[in-house]
Amino acid sequence: GMFLIPQFISFFIFTVGAFAETNRTPFDLPEAESELVAGYFVEYSGMRFAFFYLAEYVGMIVMSSISVTCFLGGWYLPPFVVNVFPFLNEIPGLIIFLLKLYCCLFLFYWVRATLPRYRYDQLMSLGWKVLIPLSLVNIVITSLVKFFY
Repeated sequence: GMFLIPQFISFFIFTVGAFAETNRTPFDLPEAESELVAGYFVEYSGMRFAFFYLAEYVGMIVMSSISVTCFLGGWYLPPFVVNVFPFLNEIPGLIIFLLKLYCCLFLFYWVRATLPRYRYDQLMSLGWKVLIPLSLVNIVITSLVKFFY
């Protein structure tokens, strides 16, 4: 199903975690431009350097695919869209999945171009003071909703 609306807090926490896991710009402390040349990439050149970048982009695609599958309904269109435009039901699921995947990848690029890099103390403060309490509140809210409904 489409869990973006009822689980928006989970989607936000997962997205921030995906940015941190893939070392994208707000969280790219090991390979920041302020480091020597390109961080630890300075040791590699040629094909090995290309494999590091390939792994970074494959990680983005994997995290976006998980996000599409868990929060955006995977290869299904939302029911309210299909009810209004029934001809959209004929689009193959792979095309729908790839369009949603493209939107998630666009979010990666957009955040990279928009947000500045965090310092290490800001990153730890964000994780410990914002994201962990927010995830605990989300667990409590979700369990209460599931218990009473």
